[in-house]
Amino acid sequence: MLAFRRKVRLETERLTLRPPIHSDYTPWSLLRRESENFLTPWEPSWAADHLTRKAFTNRVYWASRSIGSGSALPMFIIRREDQALLGAITLDNIRRGPAQAGTLGYWVGERYTRHGYMTEAIAAMVHHAFEHMGLSRLEAACLPENVASRGLLEQSGFKYEGVAQSYLQINGRWRTHVLYSALRIDRRGRTDIG
Repeated sequence: MLAFRRKVRLETERLTLRPPIHSDYTPWSLLRRESENFLTPWEPSWAADHLTRKAFTNRVYWASRSIGSGSALPMFIIRREDQALLGAITLDNIRRGPAQAGTLGYWVGERYTRHGYMTEAIAAMVHHAFEHMGLSRLEAACLPENVASRGLLEQSGFKYEGVAQSYLQINGRWRTHVLYSALRIDRRGRTDIG
């Protein structure tokens, strides 16, 4: 638990992953606003105040509390060369005890897709979760028609596990998702189903 109390910062070849801070509000709100049509089909409906400073402040406080309690690791993805905010990745629903598992979620601004940034961010988060947090299993879910996200998960070493009916409300409707997982010690081999 002590590891969660320190400042968490992950570095990759091109990126820094760090918790959100108050000064991220403007780049975050601009990126979310300009990517709204791109993100809407894949995300829960945005609250009326989603892009407000107050909502973002609550997000920053939630991130700090979650890291402190060890229940989640919400990180913003920053490109080091120009400090641009590219998106976010969160390891949420962290379960200890016999489970030692967590759920991975992510988003990237539309203009930053197809550059390998999220692949790099997922690799860093997976490594941190397994090697520094001691987790044994990471889970992720996406809509069956989200070919880009499915490919990203598979490229990142996640294996298809099945389907969850009415798993999450996305864009105002209960939607079925396909489920993926990555294991610290994976003996399942490659799968081509799904």
